[in-house]
Amino acid sequence: MTENPRIVFMGTPDFSVPSLEALIDHGYRVVGVVTQPDRPRGRKRELTPPPVKRAAEGRGIPVFQPEKLRDPEAIRTVLAMEPDLVVTAAYGQIVPQAILDGPRHGCINVHASLLPKYRGGAPIHRAVIDGEKETGITIMKMVPELDAGDILTQRAIPIDERDHAGSLHDKLSRLGAELLIETLPAFLSGRIQPIPQNEDLATYAPNIRREDEWIDWSQPARKVYDHVRGLHPWPVASTIWRGAPLKIWWVEWTDAASDRSPGTVIAAGREGIEVAAGQGTVRITELQPAGKKPMKAEEFLRGRRMSVGERLGQR
Repeated sequence: MTENPRIVFMGTPDFSVPSLEALIDHGYRVVGVVTQPDRPRGRKRELTPPPVKRAAEGRGIPVFQPEKLRDPEAIRTVLAMEPDLVVTAAYGQIVPQAILDGPRHGCINVHASLLPKYRGGAPIHRAVIDGEKETGITIMKMVPELDAGDILTQRAIPIDERDHAGSLHDKLSRLGAELLIETLPAFLSGRIQPIPQNEDLATYAPNIRREDEWIDWSQPARKVYDHVRGLHPWPVASTIWRGAPLKIWWVEWTDAASDRSPGTVIAAGREGIEVAAGQGTVRITELQPAGKKPMKAEEFLRGRRMSVGERLGQR
């Protein structure tokens, strides 16, 4: 390593941890970590540190958790760490211009899509929901606009038919760390020519909202399948059954024709709950009633009767 810059790392969730650990394991000087504040989690609402904080403290690295990074005192604290480079990965706040301008090598970001596609906070979920065949990692220079900076490096991976948001998250998290380490030597030595993004090709991946979780049974069965796996294992797709929310953890799909209205239960038995879609059918294999744990459809049906002809999704 010809240069060992002072690096401030910014990240928050599990996705960020491999990138932080890779920097440390490859001998880079991570002088500080900036992450989101501890938040209440779980049914007991216990104050819980973000994964990046736990990883940093386990390596003896100072952690800074500003509520708002744009506050002048927070900016001064970050710049007082005297970073030569800031590396971000799913930090969760906009990095203010004063910090972007501070390090001599600037700020770079590990983003979980092939930019300019899927700018924003939920690129993994949205790629699966949209039925994409591939995605990847982009290492880019940071600018004030959302995920719009020049591209340093990219690497694509296929999205498998059985991938869901969770499995793809883990693949991209590891890939992001690998590509970051491969990119840094050439970037720091000035051997990478950044490539501007094509704004005409830009698409966006906004954070998942509650209304995004509801299944639209009028969609083709394959789209319903992509929707369910794109929200698995968090926040999980939902429908309505007998006036109450019903989380749908996993489904299978077929092109089999049905003359029943979308959302109608066609069959309910040991192999699952067959439901008519706008085109084809969907078999629910794992679900979660309100106030209960996730369970197989067979277990669900042991204690509840779901009749053929009932409609799901009606509020």
